Amino acid sequence: MGVRLMVVDDHRLLAEALASALKLRGHRVLAAAAPAAGAAELVITRAPEVCLLGTATPEEPGIFDPVVRIKRERPQVAVLVLGPVPNPRGIAAAFAAGASGYVRHDERIEGVERAIMKARAGEAAVAPQLLQAAFSELLNPAAQPDDEGQRLLSMLTPREVEVLVRVADGEDTRLIAAGMGIAPSTARTHVQRVLMKLGVGSRLEAAALAARTGLLDRAGPVARNPGPEA
Repeated sequence: MGVRLMVVDDHRLLAEALASALKLRGHRVLAAAAPAAGAAELVITRAPEVCLLGTATPEEPGIFDPVVRIKRERPQVAVLVLGPVPNPRGIAAAFAAGASGYVRHDERIEGVERAIMKARAGEAAVAPQLLQAAFSELLNPAAQPDDEGQRLLSMLTPREVEVLVRVADGEDTRLIAAGMGIAPSTARTHVQRVLMKLGVGSRLEAAALAARTGLLDRAGPVARNPGPEA
């Protein structure tokens, strides 16, 4: 008997190809693609038996937040994560969020279908060696290494951190200078130093890098209380 499924992935071609293959095998696919930001809402609304949720970055913090919400509001829905070859921490994070299993993007359709059937039956749908590594990580979590945001933050002086926060807020050189009580030429020099230290070529790139690595979240207290100008 076919399974009521949803395939949710940012990559439309991948999602539609998988959905088509599963339809040919007798399954009812309710949706084929959606951005990650809207995945939870879509699944909660449609309430499939099994959802295949794609991700390209299983180790990224918060990547499985949609799984948490789905399981909270639709606990009967089994969520299978589709992703690249993971490390144990990524697998552990998926299970900790409530996923029923993890399937590699390059898995054959027969393997995907076996995982779907296991998930619907309430079983863990993941290769035994990956499952063992994931449980080991859950029971004995490894110390988190210094993340990229912290590494980048350590390269900047308190004054440069304040400049970066202002750049990310969209302030131009004139506003940065006025807000910090410095000359525009000094503000311009600070901006150039920030760009150089971060290894980017523009203010937009600097703001994007800071947001992506969580540097801005860490910079908040520092930026509010900048040290003496360096």
